[in-house]
Amino acid sequence: MDYDTITVSVDGAVGTLLLDKPAKLNPLSVACLQELADAARWFDRQEEVKAVIVRGNGRAFTAGADLAAFTGGGGPDRAGTDAGRVMAEAVTGMQAVTVAAIHGHCVGGGVVLAAACDLRVAAEEVRFVIPEVDLGIPLAWGGIPRLVREIGPAATRDLVLTCRPFGAAEAQALGFVNRVVPESELEGAAEELARLLASKSAYTLRATLMAADAAAEALVPTGGAWNDADSLAAARRDPESREAARRYLESLGR
Repeated sequence: MDYDTITVSVDGAVGTLLLDKPAKLNPLSVACLQELADAARWFDRQEEVKAVIVRGNGRAFTAGADLAAFTGGGGPDRAGTDAGRVMAEAVTGMQAVTVAAIHGHCVGGGVVLAAACDLRVAAEEVRFVIPEVDLGIPLAWGGIPRLVREIGPAATRDLVLTCRPFGAAEAQALGFVNRVVPESELEGAAEELARLLASKSAYTLRATLMAADAAAEALVPTGGAWNDADSLAAARRDPESREAARRYLESLGR
């Protein structure tokens, strides 16, 4: 597969989906989101693949969405604004079991990407942050229902409204992360987990995923996430939200 922002590979029954713009900390641009969704569908056609590792190249899992694109007065069209939701649904619906291997920074939309995966392994030093409210935009892409499923409504309100950073230990205590390992062991731990999963019956893996996903959807539906793109567009038109975005970007030196 030939992509500009990601690299896809297969080794037997295990695939890898690598966010591959390390110089920019693997930003989730519209192009990257569209390629992630396409790669998820491509993996669904690879019947031999039972597990897929999702990870980032370089110093971070991902620095999140392209801030300028999603906070400016113009920004992408509705299809571009909706690309994150489409990506998250494509990753969630993958036939293979997905294992997120998270290191460095995992920011905003990167947390949604991780939440769309079935299992998550994090490096001890990882730093999570969901800065959207500080940016004057709502957390979109179906992020709110996915976080509520994983960590509950109270913790979701805390992390999304305060925008405070949190680490691997807290993420594991909240139930967001399944395993925490030293960063030097992260790649090996994710590979070991993926190989363990790939040793099992493909039918049984898929049946279990479908049952778990159906139960999660019944508890906290994500169907309303299609409207997230409109909420983002409305935030870009709101003067107070735009001023919040300006201050935040200024604080980052952008």
